[in-house]
Amino acid sequence: MKVLVSAIEPSANLHLRYILNEWKMKNEKLKIEGVFDKSLGEPIIDSNEFNVMGFFDVLPKIKLAKKTIEKLADLSAKADKILLIDAPSFNLRLAKAIKEKYPKKEIIYYILPKVWAWKKGRIKTVNKYIDKKAYIFPFEREYWKDGIYVGNPLLDEIKEFRDEKIYGNVAFLPGSRKSEIKSLMPVFKELAKNIKKNKIFVVPEIYKKNIDEIYGDVKEFDIIFSTKDALLKSDFAYICSGTATLEAAIIGTPFVLMYKAREIEYLIAKMLVKLNFVGLANIIFERENLGMFHKEYLQKFDINLLLEDYKNSSLKEFRQKSDKLKEVLKYGSSKNIVKLIKGNL
Repeated sequence: MKVLVSAIEPSANLHLRYILNEWKMKNEKLKIEGVFDKSLGEPIIDSNEFNVMGFFDVLPKIKLAKKTIEKLADLSAKADKILLIDAPSFNLRLAKAIKEKYPKKEIIYYILPKVWAWKKGRIKTVNKYIDKKAYIFPFEREYWKDGIYVGNPLLDEIKEFRDEKIYGNVAFLPGSRKSEIKSLMPVFKELAKNIKKNKIFVVPEIYKKNIDEIYGDVKEFDIIFSTKDALLKSDFAYICSGTATLEAAIIGTPFVLMYKAREIEYLIAKMLVKLNFVGLANIIFERENLGMFHKEYLQKFDINLLLEDYKNSSLKEFRQKSDKLKEVLKYGSSKNIVKLIKGNL
């Protein structure tokens, strides 16, 4: 089988890797082409070409996206199935281009647009151009009536969970966006001064070679490059909003979410995004009527309150909530995506 794949983001490529591993276990032939990380095969365009460009390099990014969409739409002629992963700004345009050229081509969209947060107008676009809709949070059934809950990819990727042991470590995860790092580093350093236990600082692999340039002086921290390893060996974590908060929730490590943007950006986001919570675990728990999973601090940080959260945290309570979260999410998604591609689901 030949599948045209669009995976332009690092997270999408991680999820794609698990899909390919699942396929290999079936001992069946699969050829993929399209946009993905070159470590997964021979892409027409390496997805890293999208990631290396800075935020302000808008023009070349737009040009690259347009050329890539044209190329992929042409390639879809010889593909048996089309698999789009996340990245709605790119993938919805690609789906439209493919359907206009080849209306009968089956398009599978895995990790659908987060219309429950913003841009609900995308529902109409998805329904128009997508044949099979694969969503990863159970509450999304409200928005994708004819979609399929395939499970959550983090349950494929996380196989170890927090035990009862006290390790004496506190983890700090400042995120991967440079603006987020700049906002949170002064707060993290102030917290670190007041915490006597060992401090673990998580740095994404992409910043491994320029830590000093991006983070400044971090000598009071032990540097680690794996989010999962850090969370498994920490008694508490301070985490910038993002997927890492859901990882911590699934693993069962006590944590608080912290986020700070420029004031104008925050005000615009509040106007556009109508959610009570920012953290994915909190959003899932609220939608399932399970209350709040963890605390969130947005824009303003009280060092004393943040320290109290750490001192008063309950590993037992977080592990119980983690078990409930895993019950809600049920299973990983790679097996079901393979079934979808094959037409068995």
